[in-house]
Amino acid sequence: MKKKVAFYTLGCKLNFSETSTIARSFVDEGFDRVDFAEAADMYVINTCSVTENADKRFKSIVKQAQKKNPDAFVAAVGCYAQLKPEELAAVDGVDLVLGATEKFKITDYINDLSKNDFGEVHSCEIEDADFYVGSYAIGDRTRAFLKVQDGCDYKCTYCTIPLARGISRSDTLENVLKNAAEISAKNIKEIVLTGVNIGDYGKGEFGNKKHQHTFLDLVKALDTVDGIHRLRISSIEPNLLKNETIDFVSKSNSFVPHFHIPLQSGSDTILKLMRRRYLTNLYIDRVAKIKEVMPHACIGVDVIVGFPGETDEHFLETYHFLNELNISYLHVFTYSERDNTVAAEMDNVVPKNVRAKRSKMLRGLSVKKRRAFYESQLGSTRTVLFESENKEGYINGFTENYVKVKAPWNPELVNTLHTITLTEIDEDGLVRFDFVKTEVVV
Repeated sequence: MKKKVAFYTLGCKLNFSETSTIARSFVDEGFDRVDFAEAADMYVINTCSVTENADKRFKSIVKQAQKKNPDAFVAAVGCYAQLKPEELAAVDGVDLVLGATEKFKITDYINDLSKNDFGEVHSCEIEDADFYVGSYAIGDRTRAFLKVQDGCDYKCTYCTIPLARGISRSDTLENVLKNAAEISAKNIKEIVLTGVNIGDYGKGEFGNKKHQHTFLDLVKALDTVDGIHRLRISSIEPNLLKNETIDFVSKSNSFVPHFHIPLQSGSDTILKLMRRRYLTNLYIDRVAKIKEVMPHACIGVDVIVGFPGETDEHFLETYHFLNELNISYLHVFTYSERDNTVAAEMDNVVPKNVRAKRSKMLRGLSVKKRRAFYESQLGSTRTVLFESENKEGYINGFTENYVKVKAPWNPELVNTLHTITLTEIDEDGLVRFDFVKTEVVV
C-alpha cells in the first residue's frame, strides 16, 4: 500500500507555494497526499517565524498529528526550522527538522519512516541559502500562488526573514513563465505573485549578482501568458513600486487594480528606527499615483504597532496618517520581540497591554476603511471570480479590485467569471450584486 503524507502550513502565501511544491515531490515518490485531519504515515509542518504566535502554534499542530497517528513520522521545515532547529527537534514527537536549503530535498532524508528517539536536524548556515527553487501552490480551484523571488537583502531591525531565508534571489523569467503556463493549463483563473521581496525581482536570477530583468520586465512578460485571466501582485515595498509598473498595471490585460503595500508605521521617527527604506512622503506619493490612474483600485496596508520607542504621539501620528490616506484595508501586526534582531535589544519597550490596545484601534480603523471602500464601489460594474467553498449556504467571490461579494450557493458558479453590478452591503459586511445580462461566463 502507498504511504500517506499530510501537510500543514503556517505563515505566508510564499510558504503555501513551497508546501505545494514539496507535496508534489512526495507524490512523485509514490506517496498519497491526504488532508492533515486524516491519519497519515508522515506529517510535514511548514513553519513560520514572523510572529510569536506562529512559534507557539507549532507544538499544538504536532499534537494534532500525534492524535491522528501516534506512530507517524513528523518533519518540520521552513523559517522557524532554520532559525531554531534544536528547539523544534526537542518538541516531543518531532523526528526530522530541515533548514532553508534542505526542505526541498526532504524525500532524500526519509527512509522507512520509523520514529527517532530525538529529532534529527539538517540545517545549513544561512549564507549557503544562495540558490533558488521555484514553486507554486494551487489552494482551491480558482487561484494559485506563484513564487517568483526568495530571500531579502534589507536589514529591517524587527525582521528575521533574512536570517531564515537568506539573500535576495529570483527565479529565471523563463521558469516563471513556464510555471504560469502550467497553472493556466489547469484551468485556474487567477495567479497571485508571491515572494519575500518581489519588487526586488531580477536580483540573483543567474545565481550571482547579475541583474538582467526587473520587476517591470516580469509584469510585462506575465501579461502575455495565454489563459490567465487575472494576475495579482501580493505585496510590494513602496520604494520598489515604480510609476512605470503602476501605469502598466492600469492598462494591462490581466493585472488587477489591487496593491498591498507595507507601511509599518506612519511616523518617520519609527520608520527610521525600523530601518525602512522610505519615509511617509514617498508612501503618500505611491497611493496618490495609484488612485490617479486607477481611482477604483484597492490598496491594502501592513502596519506594526508597539515597536520599541513608539510613544502615544508616534502611534497617533500613524493612526491619523492612515485615517487620512485613501486606502482600503489594513493588516495589523502587534510587534513581538524576535531573537537575534536589533529591535529586540532596543530601549523604551512598549508594554504588551498598550500594544494590544493600539492593535485594536487600528483593526477598528481597518473595518471603517474597508466599509468606506465598499460603499464607494456600489453601483459600479465589476467582474467577479467565484470561489469553491460553500459557506453556510453562500458562495463568495472577489471582484478584480478585491471587493468580497456573496450569493446563495450555486456549484455551477465555482471558478467562473461573471460581470456584475454591486448593489448593497449585507449585514456581515459583504457585498450583494446583480448579474449583468451581458455577463462574461468563463
